[in-house]
Amino acid sequence: KRPRPDSQIKRPRGASCSDTATYTMPMTRALQGVRRMDSTQAGQEDVENYAPKFGAKFAGPAAGGGGSDATSRLPAMAAQSESEVEPIDYLGHPGCIRNLSYDQMRDEVLARGEGRVLEKENDTMLVDTGTFTGRCPKDRYLVDAGAAHDNVDWGAVNIPLSEASFDTVFELHQKRFAGMEKVYVFDGFVGASQKSRRAVRVVTELAWHHHFCTNMFIRATPEELKDFTPDLTILNSRAVIEDWKELGLRSATCVALDLNRGLGVVTGTEYSGEMKKGAFSAMNYYLPLQGIMSMHSSATVGPDGDTAIFFGLSGTGKTTLSADPTRFLIGDDEHGWDEDGVFNLEGGCYAKMIDLNPVKEPLIHAAIRRDAILENIVITPDGRCDYNDGSRTENTRGSYPTWHIPNHEPTGKAGHAKNVIFLACDAFGVLPPVSKLTTKQALYHLVSGYTAKVAGTEQGVTEPTATFSTCFGGAFMPLPPRKYAELFQQKVEQHNTSVYLVNTGWTGGAYGVGKRMDIVATRAIVNGILTGEILQSEFTAPDQHFQLSSPKTLPGVDPKVLDPSQAWTNKEEYEATCAKLSKMYSTNFSKYESDPFMVDLSSHGPGGKALL
Repeated sequence: KRPRPDSQIKRPRGASCSDTATYTMPMTRALQGVRRMDSTQAGQEDVENYAPKFGAKFAGPAAGGGGSDATSRLPAMAAQSESEVEPIDYLGHPGCIRNLSYDQMRDEVLARGEGRVLEKENDTMLVDTGTFTGRCPKDRYLVDAGAAHDNVDWGAVNIPLSEASFDTVFELHQKRFAGMEKVYVFDGFVGASQKSRRAVRVVTELAWHHHFCTNMFIRATPEELKDFTPDLTILNSRAVIEDWKELGLRSATCVALDLNRGLGVVTGTEYSGEMKKGAFSAMNYYLPLQGIMSMHSSATVGPDGDTAIFFGLSGTGKTTLSADPTRFLIGDDEHGWDEDGVFNLEGGCYAKMIDLNPVKEPLIHAAIRRDAILENIVITPDGRCDYNDGSRTENTRGSYPTWHIPNHEPTGKAGHAKNVIFLACDAFGVLPPVSKLTTKQALYHLVSGYTAKVAGTEQGVTEPTATFSTCFGGAFMPLPPRKYAELFQQKVEQHNTSVYLVNTGWTGGAYGVGKRMDIVATRAIVNGILTGEILQSEFTAPDQHFQLSSPKTLPGVDPKVLDPSQAWTNKEEYEATCAKLSKMYSTNFSKYESDPFMVDLSSHGPGGKALL
C-alpha cells in the first residue's frame, strides 16, 4: 500500500540550477485555504480481438533523448527530409539563459515588465497573454512530408503545411533569436516513463514563457543537462510573418509541427498553452506508433494502488474531480498507458481559473501561490483575484508545478488502470448520471468524445449544441481515431478495466429548464466507482435510445436522479430530446461508415441495436 496523501510540498531536484534545490515550503502557506473533503462525498463482455490494420511508418526522432536509458528507441527520420534547416546551437548563443531557477525567472519577468507579483495572492505571478487568450485551432498545422504524409489523419483539424513553408517560418524565428541579447532556453522532458520520454527544448523570447515551460514540462536534473540532446525543439518568438498568404497560411499566426524532424514553431500568439499542446500533439503521434496509448485525461491513484483515468473535454469536470485529497494526483491533463502502467506526460497543471472557489476546489485554489502563473485574471482595486470576472476571457488559466498539489504522485507514474471514466457535460439532460459500458460501447464513446456547449458560452449559441471530439481531445490527435481505439481496446481487455460514462451536465430537463448535476452527487458517483460499490448495484436493462445500463441505487445518490426519465416532468419532451441527441451521435459516427471496425462499434452506440 502507498502512504496516504499528506501535506508535504517540495521543489524536486531539477527545479533549480542548484544541486541543493530541495526545500520544504512553509506549511502555513502551502495549505492556506485547504479543506479536506469527506471521504463519503458525494462486468465487461468478451469481444472479438480485432487485429490492428493501421500500417504506420515510423515518424519522428528517437525516443528517450537527453541521456535517457530508454529501451524503446526508434530510428531517426532525418534522412526522410531533403531540407537543410536545423536548429542553431542555442546553448552557444552569447545571450543564452538556460533553465533558470524559480527565483531567477521571477527576477527576469519583473525586470522586463512582463508580469507583476500579486502580494495578496501568495506572491503569484500575473501575466497577460495579449490578443489571444486561447488556442488558435484554425492556425494549427502539421508538415505534410515524409512518413507523416501517410500516417496523419488530414482534415479540418490536422491542416497540412508544406515543408518549405514551415522552414521559412522556422528560419524567421532563428534569425530573430540570432539578433537578440537574451534567449531563454528550457531543456526538459515530456513523459514520466524513461522508456518513451522525449527530450524537449523550448526556446522563447519572453521570460514568462520560460517560467511556464518550467512549470509544465518535466524538469531535468543537473546531471541530465550535461549531455542533453533534444528530440523536439519548439521556437516561440515575436517574429512577424509578412508573407503568410504566399506560404499558404490563414493568417500571420502559425502554430506548426514537423513531426518527422521533431521541430515546432509558435508565431503570432503569446498564449502559453500552444507550447504544451504542441508537445502533447507530438506525443499523441509518437507514442501510438510505439504501441503506447496516449490520452487527453487526468489520472489519480489510490492508497491501495488502484489507478483511475478521467477523460473529458473542457468544462466536464476532469480537473475538478481528479483533485481528490483522498487520492494521489498523477496528472491533470495528458497521460500515456504502456506495458508498465499509466504515466504523466507533464510536470505541472494548467487549470481553468474561472469561478475558482476555495470550498469546491480547495486543492487547486491552494496551488495558486509563489512559482505559479495566473493568466488574464481580473484584479480588484485592492489587489485580489476576481475569479468570477470573465470580462477579459472565460479562459482564465493558472499554471503551477505538480508539487503544488500536496497529494501528488512524485514519480508521475502508477499501475494499470482499474477504472476509466468518460466525462460528458450533457446539456440536453437525457444521459444517465452514470452508465457502465461494455468494451465496444467504451470504444464507441471514446471515438465520439461527446459533450455539449450551452447557450451564452459562444456568440450565436442559443440552445444546447452537441460537440464531438475524437478521444475527448481531437484537436491534439494527429493519427486516425481507429489507432487510438485499438490501443485502448487492448489495454482495457488485457487489464480487465471497467469503463463508465458519467454525465456531469444537466438533469430534469435541458439547459434552461433542468438543473446542473449536483457536484456532491457526482462526487458520490465517482466515489462509488472508485470504491467498487457500484458493482454491488443492480443495473437497468439497456435503454432504447442510447443502449446504456445504469445502477438502480448507489450510496449518496437519490435513485430518482440515477434515472433521467424520472427526473423529467414532461415525458414526451424527454423522449423527443433523447431521439434528438441519439441522432446527433449517429450522424457524427456516420463518417466512419467505410471502416468495418467502426461500423461494428456503431451498432453498440446510440441508435444501434446490438444490446437490445
